[in-house]
Amino acid sequence: MGNQSSTPTPSSPDLFLPVPEPAELQKPWRERVCEKDEILQEVKEFKPSTEVLRIMLYGPIGAGKSSFINSVQRVLLGRNAMIALENSTIIGGRFTKKMNIHKLKMGRGEHYPLEIVDIMGIEAQEGIKHDDIISVFKGHISDEYSFNPWVTIADDDPHYKKNPTLGDKVHCLVCVLPADSFSMLDSTIFEKMDHVRTSASLLGIPQVIVMTRVDKACELVEGDLKKMYYSKKIRDKVHECSNNVGIPLNAIYPVNNYSEIITQDPDIDLFLLIALRDILSFANDYVERELEKDDN
Repeated sequence: MGNQSSTPTPSSPDLFLPVPEPAELQKPWRERVCEKDEILQEVKEFKPSTEVLRIMLYGPIGAGKSSFINSVQRVLLGRNAMIALENSTIIGGRFTKKMNIHKLKMGRGEHYPLEIVDIMGIEAQEGIKHDDIISVFKGHISDEYSFNPWVTIADDDPHYKKNPTLGDKVHCLVCVLPADSFSMLDSTIFEKMDHVRTSASLLGIPQVIVMTRVDKACELVEGDLKKMYYSKKIRDKVHECSNNVGIPLNAIYPVNNYSEIITQDPDIDLFLLIALRDILSFANDYVERELEKDDN
């Protein structure tokens, strides 16, 4: 009996188990059709239909919102940059407490026609008040306003704009989620994020997800960022993001922020630029729709 073969018989249930997909897919789940320099030139030459496009970042604390801002600025300048203050991921905790409007530098004294709004992170308890987020959407809150987790901004506050222009409003909403840990977020955070999405949708504001920390979520991508679109794990994370937040797959952008290295990496640049190019287009589409409403 000890010499009998352990090969499964035809009736063995093991024969009917599905063969798991390999970590690296044979075909990419998303095509990479452009190179870095081509998209960089496209982004630098982008001319919006208004003076400045304004996008707003939101998401849980520690997701990498400030790091994303610095990474985008770094790609555009071609050097290390820090326009948004960051906190160490080891220390963690809430770091951004004010309404920070970051103007992206083109050169000395010059700026791109793009502003990125960074707000207080969303938390299960406390965090930014939902009514304040809506006020940001509508352009009522100005730069440097300190958010109060317990009280919304008053209309007589010096930072409250009673008559905002189209340029003061948010033109695209960007949800920033960490690929390695968003599935462990408290359900209350997803409920609050859904509330934000609903309010943005009612205002017609386009929405995307920037999924950060992909290198921490997938060993294949950590070894070679070029394999981003061949990674089964990243593909599955994108699907999970879509299911949890409700944003379609073609509006979810996995990226790696510049959080460790101090030299330029063309692969990091490429995926950041892919996200930035589409965000600019979506934001400008919104602006053009609003201008058409005014004309009518």
